Amino acid sequence: MTPLLVKIIQLILSLSILIVLHELGHFIPAKIFKTRIEKFYLFFDPWFSLFKKKIGGTEYGIGWLPLGGYVKISGMIDESMDTEQMKTPPKSYEFRSKPAWQRLIIMIGGVTVNVILAFFIYAMILFGYGKEYVPIENLSYGVQADSLLLEHGIENGDRIKKVGEITPETLNEVNREILFGDARRLTLERDGREINVNLPEDIDQDLLAKGGTGFFFVRFPNQVEAVAPDSYAEKAGLHKGDRIVAVNNTDTEIFYDLTNTLEENKDQTVNLRIRREGRIVELQSQVDSLGRLGFIPTSDFSNFFETVKLEYGFFESFPAGVSEGTETLVSYVRSLKLIFSRQGVKQVGGFGTIAGLFGEIWDWERFWNMTAFLSIILAVMNLLPIPALDGGHVMFLLYEMIAGRQPNQKFMEYAQLFGIAVLLTLLLYANGNDVVNADWFTRLSDWFSNLFN
Repeated sequence: MTPLLVKIIQLILSLSILIVLHELGHFIPAKIFKTRIEKFYLFFDPWFSLFKKKIGGTEYGIGWLPLGGYVKISGMIDESMDTEQMKTPPKSYEFRSKPAWQRLIIMIGGVTVNVILAFFIYAMILFGYGKEYVPIENLSYGVQADSLLLEHGIENGDRIKKVGEITPETLNEVNREILFGDARRLTLERDGREINVNLPEDIDQDLLAKGGTGFFFVRFPNQVEAVAPDSYAEKAGLHKGDRIVAVNNTDTEIFYDLTNTLEENKDQTVNLRIRREGRIVELQSQVDSLGRLGFIPTSDFSNFFETVKLEYGFFESFPAGVSEGTETLVSYVRSLKLIFSRQGVKQVGGFGTIAGLFGEIWDWERFWNMTAFLSIILAVMNLLPIPALDGGHVMFLLYEMIAGRQPNQKFMEYAQLFGIAVLLTLLLYANGNDVVNADWFTRLSDWFSNLFN
């Protein structure tokens, strides 16, 4: 299978699991409260469905439009906009006949399942794989800084001691505090002395504007993990375990120095100095048009640093999974402020962006990590107070419980239509960003621009 197909299959499988379980979160309490469920669908089914079967008064099916799923509950104004049944007197089995507290439980059931599911998946990942990380104090080569930070007095190789008032344990924590928080003061160690650097307030917007993925990265030596068949690296004689310490007499022992130097020597032949099993070997290689030799670098940091590996027993994994899920949830909620910023809104992506988060090869640990993360996203997004989302229904139910009366039915219908319009607009915008930001679209735009100028 091609890497793209592997990503698409992982995305569809992950979303299918999340959608079915989310809808079960509505379905189960509705059944407990004796509320009729007319339909239970994975994906949407406008005009026709791929599969359907009626069991016990409920139609179960799979739609052809993979944009979500739904349960159609009798006596409820939802995305189906079936208002005909609302013109008849309420029946005991309908949603509108149930007490407000029961309707509230039905509506928050999907979000509740998504949060519990994320906690459970994180627990099982920790039980099955454990957790390994490099403490920031063990980064003996310091950090690699984004070019934005080099303009503000930070140097590659600096070691981070504090971000704001926090002494971070990992590099991820540093990036989160700058991007999602308000930390702008860094305490660094450079050449054995301590220095302080103050970053500009809008540094997060600058990073988003350039399409950056983080402020700091692990600085580590380059080492060949595998050589691609028929690549320049294979023809030059590179082996697994080799370290390229120099390119054309330029020091490249650090991975990022190597990639930058190769970038400067695209489509050229370069001299390589290799450290192999304790001795130095001289090789020559061609660099391709993208600045690559054709090898996969090792990503196992335990080759270079002392890492911490945490192992969890079955019962220990559950509180650890809740802790991991809560940290992810808090970080995601903090990140939402960026969506409403001038640069953040341009970074909103659709299904293409989500698919890109999955690996090009099937890796179950990565797959389940992404599924847990998407479950958190689905929970948070569904709680937004937008009509047509669970959060919109919850908002109106809370109003009813406080005011002692239901909102006007016509108002609810118009609100639902408004919510659907908002969601469709966001869907088109997000997936439109995927198209515009795709490489092929950029190349096509450049071609047309050159054609008519």
